[in-house]
Amino acid sequence: MTSSPAPESAPVDVVQAARLWGKGRWGRYVFPGFWLVYLGQTVQGVADHSHGAAAVAGYVIVVLFAVNYLVALPLGRAGLTSVYWALYSLTFVLMIVECFFAQQDALVLSVYIAVLTIATRRRWAFAVVLALTVVTVVTPHLAWHTKPDWNIGLSVFLASVAMWGFFNVIQANIDLSAARAEVARLAAENERSRIARDLHDLLGHSLTTITVKAGLARRLAERGDAARSLIEITEVEQLTRRTLGDVRAAVAGHGDITLAGEIATAREVLRAAAIVSELPGSVDAVDADVVELFGWVLREGVTNVVRHSRASFVRVSLGARTLEITDDGRGGAPGAGSGLSGLRERVKAAGGTLTASGTMAGFRLRVEVPTPAPAVLGACDTA
Repeated sequence: MTSSPAPESAPVDVVQAARLWGKGRWGRYVFPGFWLVYLGQTVQGVADHSHGAAAVAGYVIVVLFAVNYLVALPLGRAGLTSVYWALYSLTFVLMIVECFFAQQDALVLSVYIAVLTIATRRRWAFAVVLALTVVTVVTPHLAWHTKPDWNIGLSVFLASVAMWGFFNVIQANIDLSAARAEVARLAAENERSRIARDLHDLLGHSLTTITVKAGLARRLAERGDAARSLIEITEVEQLTRRTLGDVRAAVAGHGDITLAGEIATAREVLRAAAIVSELPGSVDAVDADVVELFGWVLREGVTNVVRHSRASFVRVSLGARTLEITDDGRGGAPGAGSGLSGLRERVKAAGGTLTASGTMAGFRLRVEVPTPAPAVLGACDTA
């Protein structure tokens, strides 16, 4: 028993193919269906060269060809070879039969056959396209003794090149979506690992200390030393409260945030997301009272860039009391999302302003915190 040969290119799955043309059951047929308008030339050819029952047969073939094309195109991208090749072969049969009813105008169907050929992404696809181009040019002269039809031949070739680029864009988008999903999955795994590690480090020592002190307090109480037992229990209570706060900070990831640390983290995150970054080399120029705030801003800004912007370049600029993050992504509606809303409230609480603006050229996030006013002397100094 011999195994079937492997396909020349790895096909995408059925769900991905269904999404190529849009969301919903009918959305995938809207874009390719729009271009069926050029079948009007074949319809006109049937009207010019056939009459009565022959004309009806010619029109029926045009409808069958259009339905066959719309069904076959997504299947070719999904790699359903058994069904696809049957539909693909049927398009040739329909075009040949249609030549008896529409003559050379039936060769317009070869444009759609070329698109189906390119959709397979096989190595021999362009060879078939070139063959179709030659056939559409010379067949009118050989079969109906007219001039070679260079218009249809050129249409076959140009449509094939255009669809080749279109399918490459689709494949690139699929690959990009898969890469982003993988980055998100790895980020989630890293976050779970960080929480597990932090909880282990925090609770391992703290719970051991609590256990020892609680045991000591019990023994002191058994001996009647209530004063020392109370001291130990008090320390256990304080340690428990402190540990609870540490656990909450570890789970939320809000512990010990620093601007320098966030710059280092941003550099690694952006690198992992394949986004070129221009980040400050130091934070010496930033005033001490806004360092932590800017750390929060940088964390949220970089997170939004990685998650939503689809940017390829990010620049972070620091001043004494200003921070600006710009990217060349798809922009967006400023102020959307709970993360940016919470950040705006945090900046407002510090007396600063946050400006978020999205355009076709990208997205810009800027925070400015004014210098605090000097303290006012008391009225007693003027007496």
